[in-house]
Amino acid sequence: MTILHWSPRSPYVRKVMVALHEKGLADAVTCVRTLADPMVPPGDFFAVNPLAKIPTLERDGQPPLWDSRVILEWADQAGTTGPALFPADPEARLRVLADEALGTGMLETGVAMLIERFMRAPEAQDPRVTAACERKLAAALGYLEGHAAEMAARDFDAGQLSVGVALCYLDFRFDALGWRNGRPQLAAWHAAFAARPSVIATEFRDDPRPE
Repeated sequence: MTILHWSPRSPYVRKVMVALHEKGLADAVTCVRTLADPMVPPGDFFAVNPLAKIPTLERDGQPPLWDSRVILEWADQAGTTGPALFPADPEARLRVLADEALGTGMLETGVAMLIERFMRAPEAQDPRVTAACERKLAAALGYLEGHAAEMAARDFDAGQLSVGVALCYLDFRFDALGWRNGRPQLAAWHAAFAARPSVIATEFRDDPRPE
């Protein structure tokens, strides 16, 4: 049995879930709701992933895989349908990897801002952290506004997947940022991304946290 340690709150998990749907693997993987609190890592999960982070993929007879990009690589290799998430051409692959890294970096920035705003006591919060995160996100969004036409011209890939999920995460956790304002090209690109069946099937939700 192939098991994905999963949460509907995690943007890194959602990247993997979109990939599983795109590659025809969603029904071949069993999702297990796993708590991976960044402030209080669950001790029993260290035996599966020494960093106690999700997503983590357990495979029969093979070492587990962790990190969303690594699991995207696995899905691209294991899936028999859908788009090639990582193209074979070296230069095209580098372009996709760069976009994948940008999307992941946006998620890291968003999660850091979420922790600072909502998981620290008010007296422990540092407004400089939030301000720095907002500046980074604004710069990334500005770049993507100029990059949206190039992404739209490509076949669907891991870079677009990562960027698209990052924008979905901003809607989920930071809707007040209004990232679409003044960015019509990026907003149009994301509307097409959000209409993909794989994206519709994997929407974020705040479910009850497991004990």
